[in-house]
Amino acid sequence: MVERTALLALCHGLLKPEQFKDYCPNGLQVEGRPQIQIIASGVTASLAFIQAAIDAGADTLLVHHGLFWRNQTGSVTGWLKSRLALLLAHDINLLAYHLPLDAHTSLGNNAQLAAHLGFLVDGTFGEQALGFVGQPQTPLENADALTQLLKSRLGKPPVSVVPDPHRPLRRIAWCTGGAQNLFEEAIAQGVDAFITGEISEPQAHLARETGVGFYACGHHATERYGAPALGEHLADQLGLMHTFIDIDNPA
Repeated sequence: MVERTALLALCHGLLKPEQFKDYCPNGLQVEGRPQIQIIASGVTASLAFIQAAIDAGADTLLVHHGLFWRNQTGSVTGWLKSRLALLLAHDINLLAYHLPLDAHTSLGNNAQLAAHLGFLVDGTFGEQALGFVGQPQTPLENADALTQLLKSRLGKPPVSVVPDPHRPLRRIAWCTGGAQNLFEEAIAQGVDAFITGEISEPQAHLARETGVGFYACGHHATERYGAPALGEHLADQLGLMHTFIDIDNPA
């Protein structure tokens, strides 16, 4: 058991949230008990995740998507009241790290997705260096090879726009979650394909007109790896217990 302040200090030193311009507060979003022993990590602080963490005996939750976001009204009603009430009733801490967790070079979502897919990272791009670029360790000779890799590793086939199904994929860019707006900057990196979680209408046209393949693999599916990597690291450093709880999400 350690003091919550020690956990927060370690997170702050690792993720440096003060360096990011974000859409949400990073760090402690809900204060619970001051001494902690069991961390439960997950993608989103949904009601199902909170309840599952309580059932697992966790006293601290570590997520990528917390409760509070820009443009909320500030009213604690409906779904927000339900989630907060459960956390407060059980005196549980909620820590959330959004862009800092995407960007971390070893524990973050992008770095962990690369490791999961077998990609070697050789650079970053975009505002706040959120986009990653690199090469597959095992050559991907065409679009079908990448599609099969993504389906195998992430558990479902991507929604893809592939102008040239025979183009060898030597250099790939990626950014987890809803990063379709980085596609043009990825194209400027000279890549053969871009991987993210979601697709919007303009990306299909850009893919067809530039010849760069676009692969939307699911917001949740691409962001399952940073929170448990961070949770495991924190547990190892502080002598805590850690469990990862994955609440399925088709999006």
